[in-house]
Amino acid sequence: MTIKPIITLPDPVLRQVSKPVERVDDDLRRLLDDMLETMYDAPGIGLAGIQIGVPLRIVTIDVSPHEKDDGEDGAEAKEPKREPLFLINPKIVSLGDEPSIYEEGCLSIPDYYAEVERPASVTVSYLDRDGHEQLLQADGILSTCLQHEIDHLDGKLFIDLLSRLKRDMVIKKFTKLAKQSGKPTGDTRRMVG
Repeated sequence: MTIKPIITLPDPVLRQVSKPVERVDDDLRRLLDDMLETMYDAPGIGLAGIQIGVPLRIVTIDVSPHEKDDGEDGAEAKEPKREPLFLINPKIVSLGDEPSIYEEGCLSIPDYYAEVERPASVTVSYLDRDGHEQLLQADGILSTCLQHEIDHLDGKLFIDLLSRLKRDMVIKKFTKLAKQSGKPTGDTRRMVG
């Protein structure tokens, strides 16, 4: 597995709409494994293909605790139990009526966090890593993560759900940082429709 570089704001690639996957094969599974390894290394709980420059509708998620268990009474530390999800062509089927607020962050907007309101529950259809159709009903942090990552596939960022003032401040900050480091700085402002 290969750890891939994560694209960060204000790179205009993050605003691309990802294309559906046409064929689930070994190359795609290798890419999903690389995405998972990249996500764990970051560390993060979700990663969309576009965040590593691959404009395909693919997502990896693992909201299980990632810290090592220190072990009790001198017992040997255990590796964290991982429960990865691989979603190919995920589509939101329905959203719950109740709102939920979580403090969100994003691997493409490092070290910035903000409270975001989203529906508390979601139902998503997708293909698993073997190409089989699945339906997932989620609430809590998994619901938030699913919505966040599917937004990425549509060229949206969680900062688009903030007030215009907050969003513009974040974009300005990351544009300035990118200019200082020589990274691409296209216009990333976009209203959520």
